[in-house]
Amino acid sequence: MQDQDPHILFEKYLAGNCTEQEKAWLESWYLEYKEQNLPNLTSAQFQEIENSHPKVLGASPRVVSFWPRIAAAAAVLLLVLGGAWLVVRKSNLATVAEQHISRDIKPGNNKAILTLANGQKIILNNAKIGQMATQGNAAVAKIAEGQLAYNASTTMALAEVLNKIETPRGGQYQVVLADGTKVWLNAASSLIFPTAFTGKQRRVELHGEGYFEVAKNKNMPFIVSSDEQQVEVLGTHFNISAYKDDNGVFKTTLLEGSVRLNNKVMMVPGDEADNTNNNIKLKQVDAENSIAWKNGKFTFQNEDIQSLMRKIARWYDVQVVYSGSMMHKNFSGSVSRFANIATMLGVLESTNTIHFKIEGRRITVMP
Repeated sequence: MQDQDPHILFEKYLAGNCTEQEKAWLESWYLEYKEQNLPNLTSAQFQEIENSHPKVLGASPRVVSFWPRIAAAAAVLLLVLGGAWLVVRKSNLATVAEQHISRDIKPGNNKAILTLANGQKIILNNAKIGQMATQGNAAVAKIAEGQLAYNASTTMALAEVLNKIETPRGGQYQVVLADGTKVWLNAASSLIFPTAFTGKQRRVELHGEGYFEVAKNKNMPFIVSSDEQQVEVLGTHFNISAYKDDNGVFKTTLLEGSVRLNNKVMMVPGDEADNTNNNIKLKQVDAENSIAWKNGKFTFQNEDIQSLMRKIARWYDVQVVYSGSMMHKNFSGSVSRFANIATMLGVLESTNTIHFKIEGRRITVMP
């Protein structure tokens, strides 16, 4: 996207036609130049942006997306820090971004490894689009960049055949299972699944994070196992975050339908279950925030810096170390996952409450 014209992208933004990659490019471009270099917006364009985001500078406690403030060429960021709203001016953001730009790190992308039943490994990001293998009675095909699909014949499989798809740090991928269930895998995640579902249950095993849109089949429950946790559904949409390095907490967030957790807790849409050693706590949340990663965003609400940096470390494939106390450093906001790491760190550093040092792929977090 080196030859993009920011004037054209502003017009696409106003029309609501910008892709996530274009939003990220516009954000990076914005950080690079001073205010006088911004294209002049007409009063009508400015008013349209203001009308689209009437609460940007208000007191309403909501998560605010950072990048639309770029088009307004005014106060561009709104963060929540220690319970107080902070407006971050673009001059501050440009200054901190410039400090990191020479050591910038690109975001993750579509990459994964598929392990077949015989142990053969296929690097999916290097594979060509089209059928790659036959597993049991299912054809395995790469149907698009970042998408894998299983198409099982009507003949019942004689024996269960298991495959495994795993994303590295800095990777993501989508797989369509033989029953039509769609699964999105976040970075550093894996899914073990049968190439065709037989018997009375549809059972898969997840490690890391995945978003599921389960095909309905009332006669064959769909079960997701993650270590000591089990989620059972008939057909629904939900997200599971089951990273072992998240302080032992597994999060299950329901967007549609109903699920049963560990055979004892029923969830309804908007519920999020925090499961620590089978001690389950339910709360109502904005479920869309839990799948922001699938939609190309980092969205965080009153999130502590350690939790936030774990997400950054997985997506950008970096090591994070801390120097000094990180107590009471919580943030809220939304940033494109397609932005380079300098943009992400610049957003956080603009609060003047936290600082970063980049050395290769090692990031030091400092007060």
